[in-house]
Amino acid sequence: MNALTLYELNNLVRQTLELTLDKEYWIRAEISELHVNRHCYMEFVQKDSRGNGIVAKARAQVWANKWLLLKPMFEQTTGQTLSAGMQVLVRVQVTFHELYGYSLNVTDIDPTYTLGDIAKRRQEILRQLREEGVDTMNKELPLPRLLQRIAVISSATAAGYGDFCHQLYSNQRGLAFKTELFQATMQGNDVEKSVIAALNRIAARMDEWDVVVIIRGGGATSDLSGFDSLELAENVAQFPLPIITGIGHERDDTVLDLISHIRVKTPTAAAELLIHHQEAELDMLEGLAAQLTEMVGDWLLSESTRLKLLASKIPMLFASVKAKEEVRLHQLASAASHQSLQRIEQEKGGVAMLEKRLLLYSPQVLRRAQQRVELIENKLDSASPERILRLGFSITRIGGKAVRNADDVQEGDEMVTTLASGTLKSTVTWKKK
Repeated sequence: MNALTLYELNNLVRQTLELTLDKEYWIRAEISELHVNRHCYMEFVQKDSRGNGIVAKARAQVWANKWLLLKPMFEQTTGQTLSAGMQVLVRVQVTFHELYGYSLNVTDIDPTYTLGDIAKRRQEILRQLREEGVDTMNKELPLPRLLQRIAVISSATAAGYGDFCHQLYSNQRGLAFKTELFQATMQGNDVEKSVIAALNRIAARMDEWDVVVIIRGGGATSDLSGFDSLELAENVAQFPLPIITGIGHERDDTVLDLISHIRVKTPTAAAELLIHHQEAELDMLEGLAAQLTEMVGDWLLSESTRLKLLASKIPMLFASVKAKEEVRLHQLASAASHQSLQRIEQEKGGVAMLEKRLLLYSPQVLRRAQQRVELIENKLDSASPERILRLGFSITRIGGKAVRNADDVQEGDEMVTTLASGTLKSTVTWKKK
């Protein structure tokens, strides 16, 4: 039995493929992996109709001489960098190497196919947002009359952020603004989660801000794919503050641009928008102030004329009032004089009557008072100590204090007894209660 070595078999496969297959084919596939190390190495896959299982897979490579041509052409046309997850239409050569096996050698790429797929993906995201009823929610938010407190989502090193701040704070009318940077990655694979995290930090302090500005600027247009994200679009669409985007590209709109409240082309344009909004508000206030000044001036002139007219009438009115008041005062004086005389006569009669009553009743009052005094004197005399002593009673004292209870007296105490006539001193020899 003749046996082939593995190399001989692989060589036979290579020769067979080279003889039987056309030199090149255009194929549609999805990039599942991509690595660049001078040459570009990829893996192509094809998924089933439901997008779950992989039904075909192949290794592919773009040699350096081709990669230097295809990469800038693709990015300039699509505004995107070739990356995993993209659908591509590529021209390939089928190759088989005795050592490395089956692979595809990419010789050309059709960027319009990928561009269509990108547009299709954007439309799919927008369709889903419409079905959720959130696609216009941020656009429908009322824009505050004052846009002074601005939360900025950008990279601190982005040139666009510096341009935005310079334009905003150097406005010619000296308008005041307050800005704070919420740091985020603005290119690469981390754009989605980084911007969402910044939005969450702003939402935690929502009362401190009037508007959110997302600016990029200074980067390549090929790094915009991170802004075509369903989750990021849902967060922006449903954010409770108006969002202005100035991602710094003019040729195309990302999903983020389409669902934000206002989309401008550059960070500088975003600053100009805020300045013009505040200038319009300031112009309105200055116009109202001018109207108010004019109205107050007209009112003061009208009041001045009215006061002058009133002042001219004062002398005549004063003379009229003075004459009326003089007549009234004369009448009041006459009435007061007449009433005073009547009151004096009345009081005189009252005094005479009181005088008669006093002469009539005073002897009786004096007699009664004298009788009462005599009665009180008799009572005082009958209750005096001298009278009580004359009746046979006496007062016994120890130490000057009257003795009322035998308990207050001890044997041997000296007592002084006062009688109606004389005083006795004695010593206690016994007591009985």
